[in-house]
Amino acid sequence: MADAPAEPSKSALKKAEKQAKMAADKAAKAAKQATLAVVGGKKADDIIGMTVSKTENFPAWYQEVVLKAEMIEYYTEISGFFILRPASMFIWNTIRKWFQERIEAMDVEEASFPMFLSSKSLEKEKDHVEGFAPELAWVTKAGDKDLEVPVAVRPTSEAVMYPYYSKWIRSHRDLPLRLNQWNSVVRWEAKQTTPFLRAREFLWQEGHTAHLTEELAGEEVLQILELYAGVYEQLLAVPVVRGRKTEKEKFAGGYYTTTVEGYIPSNGRGIQGATSHCLGQNFSKMFDITVEDPHPKGDEKAKHIHVWQNSWGLSTRVIGVMVMIHGDDKGLVLPPRISKIQVIMIPVGITKSTAPEDKARHYDQLEEIKRTLKSAGVRTDYDIRDGYTPAWKFNDWELKGVPLRLEYGPKDAAKSVVSFARRDTGEKGTIAISELSTEVPKLLETIQSDLYNKAEASFRSHRIEITEWEKVIPALDVKNVVLIPHCLKEKCEDKIKDLTTGNQEETEGPEQMKAPSMGMKSLCIPFDQPAGIVKGETKCLNPECEALAESWCMFGRSY
Repeated sequence: MADAPAEPSKSALKKAEKQAKMAADKAAKAAKQATLAVVGGKKADDIIGMTVSKTENFPAWYQEVVLKAEMIEYYTEISGFFILRPASMFIWNTIRKWFQERIEAMDVEEASFPMFLSSKSLEKEKDHVEGFAPELAWVTKAGDKDLEVPVAVRPTSEAVMYPYYSKWIRSHRDLPLRLNQWNSVVRWEAKQTTPFLRAREFLWQEGHTAHLTEELAGEEVLQILELYAGVYEQLLAVPVVRGRKTEKEKFAGGYYTTTVEGYIPSNGRGIQGATSHCLGQNFSKMFDITVEDPHPKGDEKAKHIHVWQNSWGLSTRVIGVMVMIHGDDKGLVLPPRISKIQVIMIPVGITKSTAPEDKARHYDQLEEIKRTLKSAGVRTDYDIRDGYTPAWKFNDWELKGVPLRLEYGPKDAAKSVVSFARRDTGEKGTIAISELSTEVPKLLETIQSDLYNKAEASFRSHRIEITEWEKVIPALDVKNVVLIPHCLKEKCEDKIKDLTTGNQEETEGPEQMKAPSMGMKSLCIPFDQPAGIVKGETKCLNPECEALAESWCMFGRSY
């Protein structure tokens, strides 16, 4: 780490605190303003429905949808922090349950370590923590007394956990040691914070494991990566590309990093979904985690060897990715498997002139339908709030993203059917009440797969293979990520970012290219490599690089 001070001075801490607060206040103000557009003389947060178009102002649309769909609330006491409301926590807990079941089948055990790191531990792994140095939050007082030695709030837990791995692992028989914890971490962002994507505190799981050999560690890395892909593809209906990070982009202090990478169609930017790292023996050497070699060569005396370690993590960022991909101008669009309410039933045709006994009988029928659907495993509710029209309720539940709406009125009752409307496509139809327990689950699965297929088609059509440098920036400008032949050298990546960072100078010709200021960076080396590169023969696409390409590498503007 860029030497995080063991004992920062009071003046330094106060200065850093003041600077961070100023940056945070500015960021919070900007974020809040993004949601306060004025429409017809009213502030946007005073209007019930959406006021911002996803295509016209994507950042403001995103801020508005997560607020109005009741996914988050700004924590106004301290900027950069967000309250996750029940709709978000349901999604996170669904992911947690799904993932936990699968890692338990791999004999991963759950643990909980303290949230504070000593400066001594940080010093031991300073090269790794260097990237976190500007974001470390330090505790300097307890009550009215200064702490003798300040402690940091964890940005990640290697320094907390690994001293105890060294204590607990005494023999190769103690391997593998596989622990996972669900917790929150704090990274005191100075940049503008964004719900789910960039927050000063966020929820995640972090798995930390130790193995006897590189091969065993490598097997687990890919097993976990496939589970992460499953979270995105099977639960969130979000396609991802599996791959390996370049040396420049890998986890600091690690051996290599594997990743699942997503794509946001609205702005053409890539986004890292989750990472599974092989740490190699780097950390076991820092923290002296060794075992006696169980397989010494020949008559050689058994020696101590450093274990091989992995770490892997998935955060609440996944929720933001899902919102950005599936949402529309009406609000959220939730995949059924992670929606707290999968079906909302709304009575129609009930008016002031409806007799009380007829109204009560109609509501009893709604309750019976609800029980039928719940018995079929469908998360169902009905909306019988007084004072709101059916149309208002339709809009309200569309804003919240409920996958399927069922309408039930006297005319439906007479025909023994319910009318339905899909949130994702708007498609409408009817279902016989006698078939609800089979047809509704089937329809929900159709919605789930259709959402995935739509997103997958978009990602695939915007993942472009390019072998001519002059086509790169035009491809980025029409919201693509690009696959290019690349030498995988760090200096070359830096140069590519420079070459694709737009300036505002006009180019010659009728079409004046004014590229956005953001340059592209490597997203991953996909495991699924297209044909066409001949190793040792194909040149790196960077026109200023003389090296030969090692593989296709996916680049893009990214979060």
